[in-house]
Amino acid sequence: MGDEEAKNLPLELSEKGGVENNGFVQNEAFDEKETNTSSQEEIPKTCVVGVNPAALEEPALEPYAGMPKEVLLKFSRQARYRVTREILFWLIIASAVVLVCATIAIIALSPKCLDWWQASPIYQIYPRSFKDSNMDGNGDLKGIQEKLDHITYLNIKNIWITSFYKSPLKDLGYGAEDFYDVDPMFGSMSDFENLIAAIHDRGLKLIMDLIPNHTSDKHRWFQLSRNRTGKYRDYYVWHDCARAGGSLAPPNNWVSVYGNSSWQFDEVRKQCYFHQFGKEQPDLNFRSPAVQQEIHDIIKFWLGKGIDGFSFSAVKFLLEATHLRDEPQVNKSQNPEDVTAYSQLYHDYTTSQVGTHDLLRGFRHTMEQFSSEPGRYRFMSSDADDKEDTEATMMYYGTSFIQETDFPFNFYLINLKNLSGNSIFEAVNLWMKNMPTGKWPNWAVGNPGSARISSRIGKEYVNVFNMLLLTLPGTPITYYGEEIGMENIASGEVGGELMNSVPETFPEKSPMQWDSKLNAGFTEGNSSWLPVNPDYESVNVEAQKTRSNSSLNLYRELAALRAAELPLQRGWMCHVWNDSNLFVYVRELDGLDRVFMMVLNFGQESTIDLKAVVPSLPSEASVRLSTNFSNAGKVVNTQIVKTDTGEGLVLQYKTEKPVHAMEAFKENCFVAEKACYSPAFNLLYMNC
Repeated sequence: MGDEEAKNLPLELSEKGGVENNGFVQNEAFDEKETNTSSQEEIPKTCVVGVNPAALEEPALEPYAGMPKEVLLKFSRQARYRVTREILFWLIIASAVVLVCATIAIIALSPKCLDWWQASPIYQIYPRSFKDSNMDGNGDLKGIQEKLDHITYLNIKNIWITSFYKSPLKDLGYGAEDFYDVDPMFGSMSDFENLIAAIHDRGLKLIMDLIPNHTSDKHRWFQLSRNRTGKYRDYYVWHDCARAGGSLAPPNNWVSVYGNSSWQFDEVRKQCYFHQFGKEQPDLNFRSPAVQQEIHDIIKFWLGKGIDGFSFSAVKFLLEATHLRDEPQVNKSQNPEDVTAYSQLYHDYTTSQVGTHDLLRGFRHTMEQFSSEPGRYRFMSSDADDKEDTEATMMYYGTSFIQETDFPFNFYLINLKNLSGNSIFEAVNLWMKNMPTGKWPNWAVGNPGSARISSRIGKEYVNVFNMLLLTLPGTPITYYGEEIGMENIASGEVGGELMNSVPETFPEKSPMQWDSKLNAGFTEGNSSWLPVNPDYESVNVEAQKTRSNSSLNLYRELAALRAAELPLQRGWMCHVWNDSNLFVYVRELDGLDRVFMMVLNFGQESTIDLKAVVPSLPSEASVRLSTNFSNAGKVVNTQIVKTDTGEGLVLQYKTEKPVHAMEAFKENCFVAEKACYSPAFNLLYMNC
């Protein structure tokens, strides 16, 4: 623009009510002199323009995504947002309280989970006869490791290995020469460590034998004791022997389990030592605190190695009366000099003495020190074989206040004298009625000291016994080979040297029959320590795996059924019928309408009207499992249920009227770990 135009520009702005722009100043403010309202200079009048006031108002601000904190705070103070926020806050607090209360209630009402020794059967292995890995004819620890897949194939998770301590093997390894070492026959400590690692890698558990009552006479403790060395002087039970007519006479009439006097003179110490078993197995003196501590140290050693439990053997022999009185004769008219057999005396002073249970509770206390880790509970059992005294056997459970064993070994089915439905019922009922409330039962039909089912009772009953074993409440214990129906070997097949020690214990210890190859696949060597049963070509694991109707596959299916079905794991067991042929019982769980009824034939062919026995029974039931696999899945008329000799049926049906709730059967029903099922929440609870 021109100079003239520039001179006239401020005047035009003033006329329009503007303010003269003097340019940028350093303090970004007008000069006081130019803007002082008190100056005499006339302020130009501004023009009033017609503008709508509403248009000059700031538009209403709405919430928007990404608004800054200042804007957000402006809205948060508004009532509609504040109230909503407070309602949500208290709803969250209330929900959290309800969730915590519900969690506490569920925990409080939930039953105790079954422990590992309750949830799965236990498979008992006699290591010398299971599998030979080095071709010397003797089973060993490496052999067991090679065959762990067989255990998992059976749907079993617990293994019980009988004694493998270093021993002279005079009593098949039950008199230890060293409790801290593995006998070279079975391998090395390194082999054991590899075995237990492999067992745990497969999610299995390991139980070991421990026989604290006695040692071998080769044990270091005995050698020191016979020489009266230090604390070992009283590690064993020593007593002077009386002299009569120039010969030594024992202190009393006590006899050993194997017969003849239980006292043996020692030429080194010039005293007699006490032995409840063979003379090569002197009894330890458990009245000595030092001996007790030795056993506690042994327990700690093996638990430290990682084992999951102990089975204590011969515990009723731990203490003897100190007064050494003669034990009473069964036949009082018998000449005392003729008393040589164990059965000829009442063993009032040499078994189950006062203080025995205190010793076992002490063992339990030591084991509990290793049970603090979750999932690492250490199991403890004992063999309290008081055949004539059920009450004495049940004492090994402990009391409601003091835990002792998890269960004493149950010999009732092994000790059956006459087989029938009635005798099976009596054996089961005897244990269940006398077992303390809240305790857990166990069942076995074979062990290393008893004839196998096939030989003791008959081949035709193998499957029905396994069905009984795996459907009764409690823990089933299976002796190796019973799953395929192995038989005893004939006594004449055992070599003379072996027969000279304890002959009655060998026939049921024949080598495991794995396949139809030479020596039944037990060893690749030329021979085995005991002969293999001649029937191994047809009775073996490999052959039975391929036959759907085999004992092996039935056992496997029964174990799987037990693991899958709550009523078989921890439900009620109600006996509903027994006669000379049949034993019938149901397994059911409160809240679950699915019931299993076992119809087991231990006699001759039989037909029964089950609906007449249990009126609420539906007219039809499906066969879930049968000893004859071809019957599985069929539907039977519950008014006409037929079974052949040795046949067993697992029937399944639905009902709203459980047997245990019926007045007529209440006295025949038992439950160990009671629980109730909630179908609405699909969980178990107590107090139902």
